[in-house]
Amino acid sequence: MVMASFAGDSLALGAHWIYDTRQIAAEFGRIEGLLDPDPNSYHATKRRGEFTHYGDQMMVLLESLAASKRFDLSDFSKRWRSLFKGYNGYLDKATKATLANFDSGADPTVSGSSSTDLAGAGRIAPLIYASRNDLEELVESARAQTKMTHNNPLVIESAEFFARVVWKVLEGGFPVSVIREVVGERFKNTPIAEWVSDGLDSVNRESVQTIGHLGQTCHAAQAFPSVIHLIAKYENNLKDALIENVMAGGDSAARGMLVGTVLGAWLGPESIPAEWIAGLVEVQKIESLIGEIQESCKARSV
Repeated sequence: MVMASFAGDSLALGAHWIYDTRQIAAEFGRIEGLLDPDPNSYHATKRRGEFTHYGDQMMVLLESLAASKRFDLSDFSKRWRSLFKGYNGYLDKATKATLANFDSGADPTVSGSSSTDLAGAGRIAPLIYASRNDLEELVESARAQTKMTHNNPLVIESAEFFARVVWKVLEGGFPVSVIREVVGERFKNTPIAEWVSDGLDSVNRESVQTIGHLGQTCHAAQAFPSVIHLIAKYENNLKDALIENVMAGGDSAARGMLVGTVLGAWLGPESIPAEWIAGLVEVQKIESLIGEIQESCKARSV
């Protein structure tokens, strides 16, 4: 689950934020492996196998969970701010606004920007892994980590939605069935219910055109239904889900992180192409941190 989320971000790096899908196809062909970003892209300082600024933040969260043995908002906020001191990558508006709020004295419970970007909810795979034995803790921490940078009700609710979905998937539930269950239990008559309906209703349509119709941007209202479409259409094929996500353009990194989280939890490590994992620059670090979290989870369960 965690590795698939990182892979979803890294696979998107080369074509991230290219909205013209014809350009993606012409320049890269069908993207089936990790790529170097274009020198004129938002991620020109990166190289293949590294992460976008989203994946870098997820790495900070993974580090914090390993060090603190559970989610600690204060520790995460300090590590998050440290990441962006002399950061060799792109700073989006949500990050800049959050940093400005911290600089003005805000604590991490009120530091978040008003951004509607789904990426704020996209980092939660490490949290789910660390809190998989405590649903209440998981939901609370998923909401808190999102709010720290994206203090927008719908983005925070999106984090809770996907946390609850993956919780049930890890218990053996089929992703599409679980998505319907979670909507019925917690999100009736909300925008999230509408987004889920839009995503599920599009399952028989071609993905690049569908995501173009639903919306390629960072905003939750567009990215969320596109994530649902990809999960539903490729429920048993994580590889194709992440490839089609990148080929659809726009904010493919945020979508890829969440698609990887859900389908990685469902399909397991064998569903991720081995060359994607081997190509991640920080794969050994990720594996080591996951191991530390696993040990702390064992200790807590004794």
